[in-house]
Amino acid sequence: QAADADLRLRVEALRRGGAGGAPLPGHSVDRGALARARKEVSHWKRRLSAVRRGDPAAAPDSAGAAALRDGGRSGAGDVAFTGVLAALAWPDRVGRLRGGTRYLLSGGRGAVLEGEQTLVGTEWLVAVSVDGRGRDVRILQAAPLDEVDVETHLEGLLVDASEVTWNAEGARVEAVRVRRLGAIEVSRGTLPDPDPELVEAALEGGIRAAGLRVLPWTKETIQLRERLAFLHRADPDGWPDVSSGALLATLGDWLLPLAPGARSLAELERVNLAEALLSGLGWDQRARLDSLAPTHVEVPSGTRVALDYSDPEAPVLAARIQELFGMAETPRVAGGRVPLTVHLLSPARRPAQVTRDLASFWREGYFVVRKDLRGRYPRHYWPDDPVSAPATRRVRPRGE
Repeated sequence: QAADADLRLRVEALRRGGAGGAPLPGHSVDRGALARARKEVSHWKRRLSAVRRGDPAAAPDSAGAAALRDGGRSGAGDVAFTGVLAALAWPDRVGRLRGGTRYLLSGGRGAVLEGEQTLVGTEWLVAVSVDGRGRDVRILQAAPLDEVDVETHLEGLLVDASEVTWNAEGARVEAVRVRRLGAIEVSRGTLPDPDPELVEAALEGGIRAAGLRVLPWTKETIQLRERLAFLHRADPDGWPDVSSGALLATLGDWLLPLAPGARSLAELERVNLAEALLSGLGWDQRARLDSLAPTHVEVPSGTRVALDYSDPEAPVLAARIQELFGMAETPRVAGGRVPLTVHLLSPARRPAQVTRDLASFWREGYFVVRKDLRGRYPRHYWPDDPVSAPATRRVRPRGE
């Protein structure tokens, strides 16, 4: 069975032996070690007395000198003060419980108490003597502390830091003030007024990690982005890149200026993404956008058909064949440079043919398609001359 690691038991045994009393039950005292210890105590008492008299030459070369003086006044000889003195001697071995019998030491290593120990469950301790190498060591001797001891006597070793980070689970920025002793987090509290630049950076990081899908896209703003992507592909120098990579890399330019002070995805719901996307365009580009990449095309039947720009290489016009009668040529976008890909639909709105050359389709492909569809949809209108025939939204044009 492992010996009890509580250093206070040894200190008490030394005190009893030094006073001529009986040792604690189960303990014995090495008289030679006791004499050496008492000699060392006398040495430090003399130095402490000199410090109190104001002799700078006698002052200990330690950041803990002030705490040592305080300890002297509050009874450094008390066994209860063992942990404080040990912490001043080994500040990198202050440990905080992180579960069970395992501790995180301020120096960054892990440590464990083995066997039946009086210190089991102690929140804070100082691992005076350890054994082992690697990430986790075994605690051989330790003395307990409490958080008040840490805050009072190790104040000079505590570091306060402001942390502004992204909470992925809560989808928001968190701002906290953290106090640490080396690797140990001593306390954590809300930071009421974080640096706006840090908040913006954390929000950007959160959006980048989650992707653009977390933004409040609508059918209209998705189409706007697709139209801009089409124009960028057609004219890379004349139109901005709105790919995911480009937009995520420039969130601070196009998105966040429209959401000042935002700290969560919920607060971004108020952002007008259309205006955000258009913010990167000049007035001339805004004026030409609708003519170069229109949202709709009016077909001969009079229907305004929405264009599909989801493939920036081939914008699509999808309409029933009957509504396209009389459209001799394929409509074009990007100033006439790019023909639309026309999806000619059956009366049931299923694709019957796909072409980028309507004139050729009317001359050749139409009659093959008509032969098939006329058998399935005999009540619908299937003229012999589709270019001169009237278009209709109905089963047949009026009067036919």
